[in-house]
Amino acid sequence: MTYILIHHTGCGSSKKGLALLQENGIEPDVRKYMNALSKLSVDELKDIAKKMGGVSPRAFLREKDAVRFELPESASDAEVFEAMADNPRLIQRPIGINGDKAVLGRPNEKLLEIA
Repeated sequence: MTYILIHHTGCGSSKKGLALLQENGIEPDVRKYMNALSKLSVDELKDIAKKMGGVSPRAFLREKDAVRFELPESASDAEVFEAMADNPRLIQRPIGINGDKAVLGRPNEKLLEIA
C-alpha cells in the first residue's frame, strides 16, 4: 500500500509531519493540495472523511479559516465539503492516508498510527 500525505509546503506542522514519516522509513506520495492542479475534489474529501471513520468534514476543517472565509457555523456537511473543494485553505493538514484508513496529523505522531 502507498502512504499518501495531504501536504502544504507552507505549513510548519505539515513539514514536521513529512519529516516524521521519513525519519520512520516511510516515503509517502505527497499530494500538494494547495496547488490548483492537485486540489481535492468533493468526492476525495468525502473519501477521506469515510476513511477517518465516517466523520463530519468539520473534523478536518481549519476553524480559523472557516471564520475568515465566512463559512457559516450552520453550514451542512455537503456545504463544508463544497467549500473545502473550492478553497483548500479550509482543510486542516497534514492528513495521512494509507489504504482504507486516514488520520489528521494533529499531533504529527498520529500519522504513524496508520503506517
